[in-house]
Amino acid sequence: MGAGSERSLQMLAAALEKEEKGREFYRDAAAKCSNDLAKEIFRLLTSEEGGHITRIKQIYTALEGGKSWSKEWKAHMQANQDLQQLLRERAHKLRSSVKGDTSEIKAVDIGIGMEEGAIKFYTDQQTKAMDPLEKEFVDQMISEEQGHLRSLEDLKLFLTDPDSWYIEKEHHGLDGA
Repeated sequence: MGAGSERSLQMLAAALEKEEKGREFYRDAAAKCSNDLAKEIFRLLTSEEGGHITRIKQIYTALEGGKSWSKEWKAHMQANQDLQQLLRERAHKLRSSVKGDTSEIKAVDIGIGMEEGAIKFYTDQQTKAMDPLEKEFVDQMISEEQGHLRSLEDLKLFLTDPDSWYIEKEHHGLDGA
C-alpha cells in the first residue's frame, strides 16, 4: 500500500468518526426537539450523515483491499434535499408564530460548530489529496457540509427571529417606506 493510500485511509477513518458523531448528535437532537421544523431538519441531517458514512465506508473498504480510488463512491450519492428550500416551505406554513426554545437553539449552535469543523477538516484534506477522484470526493463533501451549515444558520435565524428570517430569506423589503 502506497503512502497516498495510507494517508487516504487515515483521512477516511477520521472522516468516518466525525460523520458518526454528527449522525448520533442529530438523531439525539431530533428526539429531544419539540419544534416540528427543527425536528424535521435534524432528522434529515441524520439521514444525510448516514449517507456520508455509507460512502466513506465503501471507499475505505476498497482502498484497504488494495484498490485505488474509483468513481464507485458516487453510487452512494444521495439525492440530498435542499434543506434551505424545505425550511422556506415549512416556514411559510408556520409563519412567525413559532420560536425555538433555548435547548433547540443550543442544539442548532452545536450543529453549526460541527458543520464548521467538518468543512475545515475536508478543506484541509483538499491540499493533501493526490488522486483526482479523491479530490472530487473531498470537494463533494465540502459542498454537502456547506449546505448543512447554511441550513442550520437559516434554522437558527428562524427559531430566534422569525420576522427577520422572512425579511432576509423572502426578500421582503421596505419599498416605498
